[in-house]
Amino acid sequence: MLCWDCATSSSAEDDERNVSFTTDPTKAVLSNSALHHKNLCNYVINIATGCTHGCKFCYVPNTPNIKMRGDMLNEQANVENGQEEWGSYLLYRDDLPERLRRKLDRKQKWEYTEDGRGVVMLSSGTDCYQDRRAAQITRGCVIELVNHGRPVRILTRSPAVVRDLDVFKAANGLVTVGSSIPCLDDEQVRAIEPGAPAPSARLRALEEISDAGVPVYVSMSPTYPTQDRDDLRNLLKTFKERLDPDVVFHEPINPRGGNFEMTVEAAREAGQEELAEELDKLRSRDHWIEYSKKQLTAVEELGDELNVPVHLWPDKQFVKYAGDKEDHFRREMEKKETPEEYPRPPVSA
Repeated sequence: MLCWDCATSSSAEDDERNVSFTTDPTKAVLSNSALHHKNLCNYVINIATGCTHGCKFCYVPNTPNIKMRGDMLNEQANVENGQEEWGSYLLYRDDLPERLRRKLDRKQKWEYTEDGRGVVMLSSGTDCYQDRRAAQITRGCVIELVNHGRPVRILTRSPAVVRDLDVFKAANGLVTVGSSIPCLDDEQVRAIEPGAPAPSARLRALEEISDAGVPVYVSMSPTYPTQDRDDLRNLLKTFKERLDPDVVFHEPINPRGGNFEMTVEAAREAGQEELAEELDKLRSRDHWIEYSKKQLTAVEELGDELNVPVHLWPDKQFVKYAGDKEDHFRREMEKKETPEEYPRPPVSA
C-alpha cells in the first residue's frame, strides 16, 4: 500500500524526467460526462490531474479541468502553462476510493442513457494506470464501483493494467478494459506520445486480458495521415486475431487547438519527417476533410470485410463539411448503440 506520508503530502516532488508529483486538493469524485455522445459512459472518474504520457495531441489541456485551474496548478506544482507543460505534472487524488465509497453509499439516482449505459469511465482526463500510485487509486475505485454493481470502462495506455486482472475477472462482466492503439509503428507513435508505453506493449496487455475472459475494446485513435488502407487493414486484422474486441472505436487525428502545432513539431524533432509533413498538411480544412473521409470510410468498409465490430467517431466539424456523405456520417455520429455486449449482466456464483 502507498504510505500515508506520500498520500497526504502537498509539496511537489520531481523525478528524473522532471515530472512534478503532488496531491490534488479537488473534492470532485464522480462527474457526469458528455462522453455518452461517443457511446463511452455517463460518468467519469479522474484519479489525478495531469498525465505523464504527455501526448502532444491530447485535448485535455484545453478542458476547464486544466484551463480554469491555473492558480491551483501553479500553487501545487509550479505549473505556469497547463498546456505547454502537459506531461510534466501529476497531482494525485489518493483518498478517492474512500470518498467514492461514501458517495456511492448515499447516491439515490443513477444516470443511464441509451448511449452511455450508466457506465463509469476511468479515466477521461489522465491515464489511470500510468504509475504504481495511480494504479493503487484506480484499483480501489474499481473495487468500490463493482461492489456497488456499477459498470466500469477502463481506458489506459499502460501495460500495468494486467496487474488488476483478479479484480476484472471477479467483476462478472461489469468491467471492460481498453487501450488507445492508433498504429503499431512504435517509433512513429513515440514521436507524438513521448511518455506513453509503446503500442506493441499495449496490445500484449490487452491480449492477456482478453485471454482471461475479460471484455476488451480498442480506441483506434487518433489514426495518422501516414496510414494507408493496407495499414488500416493490418491493424484491424491484428485486433481481430489477437484480441477479439467487443468494439473498435475509430477517429482520425484532428488539427484542432493550439496543441496541433506542438504535435507537428514533436514529430519533426523526433525525426519523423513524413509524419510531420503529412500532419502539417491537415492545417488546410479541405485536406483534413478529405483525409478524414478517406480514413473513416476505409475503416468502416474494412470492419465489414474482416468482421470486426467498428464504431466510428466522426468529428462534428468534419460532418458539417463532408459533402455527399454528410448524412451518412451524421447518422454515425448520432448512433445510440455500439456493437458491444458490455456491460454484461452479473453472473450468479
